[in-house]
Amino acid sequence: MKTAQGIPVLMYHHVSPNPGLVTVSPETFHTQMAWLARHNYRSIGADDLAAFLTGTPLPEKSVMITFDDGYLDNYLYAHPVLQALGLKAVLFVTTGWLGQGTPRGIVHKDVQKVGAGDTAHRGQRMPAASALTPSHRVCMERIAAGQADDVMLRWSEVVEMNAAGSFEFHSHTHTHQRWDRLASDPQARRTKLAEDLAASRAALKTHLGSVSPHLCWPQGYFDADYQAVAHSAGFTHLYTVNKGTCTAKTPASAIPRVVVKDRADGWFGRRLWLYRHPALTRAYLALRAGGG
Repeated sequence: MKTAQGIPVLMYHHVSPNPGLVTVSPETFHTQMAWLARHNYRSIGADDLAAFLTGTPLPEKSVMITFDDGYLDNYLYAHPVLQALGLKAVLFVTTGWLGQGTPRGIVHKDVQKVGAGDTAHRGQRMPAASALTPSHRVCMERIAAGQADDVMLRWSEVVEMNAAGSFEFHSHTHTHQRWDRLASDPQARRTKLAEDLAASRAALKTHLGSVSPHLCWPQGYFDADYQAVAHSAGFTHLYTVNKGTCTAKTPASAIPRVVVKDRADGWFGRRLWLYRHPALTRAYLALRAGGG
């Protein structure tokens, strides 16, 4: 078996028919995931990546699919595609934004059900999925207005996705706050972050029965203090928005990722190939940094 030299860690947020920041369309997402399945890629989980970083070999065509925040569209559009293709993703969820209630079974305009929820037994047809998956800007506005349940996952949906094996769940903090901006005193900042991480761990433990040592930084920000607090809280693997590929020498405290674009024109396959080859990745990123 050929083994991986580099593992691309893909970063998604939204899969939605409503375009905007950090969003790919359902059609593009399906095309990209189908490409992975057709080319015999193995989608790995967080434990697999942790083992790889300590020297455990993985198949050459290994990839980690990650999502940030935990939007409802992940359940409505990404979950069924991953299920159908036998792939899995890692979702770093902002636990304080998640609500209670039953899973939302949705019927598309073409009357095909999306997600595992069945609307028929409730005696009514739910709205089209596109109506419940607005743009990123609208999602942020709803969350700020205290209406997170309109656009974010519910814990019942998290449990369903986790049980199906299409997603595994890890921490993205509880509040998604940048404490460096909200607390000027360094000790107050560390205390707020520690409380935030503790609340996130408690929520995951309550709803899923366990919490992992994998944490993704909200808004991509971290510094030495942030890392120290996270390690004290029990997190050993810290995910960033830094560009790069994972090798056996990648520090677990600064795992890089690859931003996925809403493109289905061959860009996806070329990026996967590039980020599987560490030397080429370094050369490419150096060229980009130099303005080439």
